[in-house]
Amino acid sequence: MVMENFFTMCFCLLQKTSICYLSFPDSYSGGLGDTQFSFRLRQSGGQRTTHYEDDGEYNREAPLTLQRESAHYFGYVYFRQVKDSSMKRGYFQKSLVLVSRLPYVNLFQSLLQLIAPEYFDKLEPCLEAVCNEIDQWPPPVPGQTLNLPVMGVVIQVRIPSRVDKPGSSPVKQFNQENLLPAPLVLPSVHELDLFRCFQPVLIHIQMLWELMLLGEPIVVMAPSPTVSSEMVLALTSCLAPLKYCCDYRPYFTIHDSEFKEYTTRTQAPPNIAVGVTNPFFIKTLQHWPHILRVGELRMSGDLPKQVKVKKLNKLKTLDTKPGIYTSYKTFLHKDKTLIKRLLKGIQRKRPSEVQSALLRRHLLELTQSFIIPLEHYIASLMPLQRAITPWKNPPQIRPFRQEDFMKTLEHAGPQLTCVLKGDWLGLYRRFFRSPNFDGWYRQRHKEMTQKLEALHLEAICEANIVAWMKDKSEVEIVDLVLKLREKLVRARCQHLPVKEETLQRVSLYIETIIDSLPEDLQTVLHHH
Repeated sequence: MVMENFFTMCFCLLQKTSICYLSFPDSYSGGLGDTQFSFRLRQSGGQRTTHYEDDGEYNREAPLTLQRESAHYFGYVYFRQVKDSSMKRGYFQKSLVLVSRLPYVNLFQSLLQLIAPEYFDKLEPCLEAVCNEIDQWPPPVPGQTLNLPVMGVVIQVRIPSRVDKPGSSPVKQFNQENLLPAPLVLPSVHELDLFRCFQPVLIHIQMLWELMLLGEPIVVMAPSPTVSSEMVLALTSCLAPLKYCCDYRPYFTIHDSEFKEYTTRTQAPPNIAVGVTNPFFIKTLQHWPHILRVGELRMSGDLPKQVKVKKLNKLKTLDTKPGIYTSYKTFLHKDKTLIKRLLKGIQRKRPSEVQSALLRRHLLELTQSFIIPLEHYIASLMPLQRAITPWKNPPQIRPFRQEDFMKTLEHAGPQLTCVLKGDWLGLYRRFFRSPNFDGWYRQRHKEMTQKLEALHLEAICEANIVAWMKDKSEVEIVDLVLKLREKLVRARCQHLPVKEETLQRVSLYIETIIDSLPEDLQTVLHHH
């Protein structure tokens, strides 16, 4: 296994080795032809993170689920295996891999479908020309539609924005110019065909949603990297717009550097969703609490055979049948209406993308019903605006008290927006112990803290600074100058939600204050 060509990115030897192993099927596959799959790779410890100039701006505007990751890479693979008597093993086996920090699975797999067949025929010169074209692409800007020329084709795709209404169809913003040839329009930069991915487990979608919400360790055992990676990505996406804050590996091999970490029995399995294909994992991961074994995904004219929930002790080392091997009991009841609608869609030969939209809408509404009470409660912890005064530090956000939140559920719980019955209180209590709650709370607390800072700056701008200075000592005035400067720097560095006009007024206030001081102090402060 050799990495032949490498363009634009630099990796350490360990990462190059990992990418090599992740770019090929981990177990014997007699299938010939082309296959596509994806993986996610942890950045090596001690490696210097590459920061893009637009990282901060992009991440502020993008949905949380599509932010550029700083600690992981995503790999998108196009693998070809065909018989070739001229090769030593009798087969031509080669992968073209695209590595990015962006989770744009749909865009990058579509790009590989254009590039890879040409590359396998013409090799390096073709790839160099493609890289030169991609280098000219504009950076992704949330909310904008991009036209991306490559190999005589223009890929057109819209980058989602954080202000988009969840579940809404992508807004078509075609450029006015007549594009020739007609562009290849992608309906989404990242969304998978959920219905196709989940078809063998549709009747268990409620259980899988709960397992992902709670960040439970789950293994997807699949016959190929394609099925493994699509299932794991589908599972992690089913919480949108809530971000899945646990680790996940769409495709994982026995050669991975984390192999020992995940297979050890001396500690509990980590909070991770991991996709595997090698039968060896049936033995090494059989102590994990939730194992989903699936076969090849095939679209058919009827509801595909649904896997059964089985006890973990039924997991056999050899010839394990498809199923969900777990002892987990769901907190909520199944939504039989959804299954009936999807079944009716199959009978009426409804297109897969329509079925996927139904499924995505159901999961979105379920997640929103769960998260809205939490959003309402955490918003109530924000200090009142009238409590924010210019010459005192902003008041603190009140602490999140789980029992206080639970008391709000009787009158403002999920039952207001969701028909599903069950133990919602038990689900919340379990959620509070999960990495997903921790990630959600940290993000919301950060946003609220920044909002408080912004409101405090606005309060300072509206104050009468000259009147405040009348009875203040030079020490107090200098202290105010230093604090205002610090606030100004923080506002610009953290891109606080405050108008540029407000920041300019604060700068003007600082100058006004300095000009009121003796000349020696003015000189010191101007050079500080």
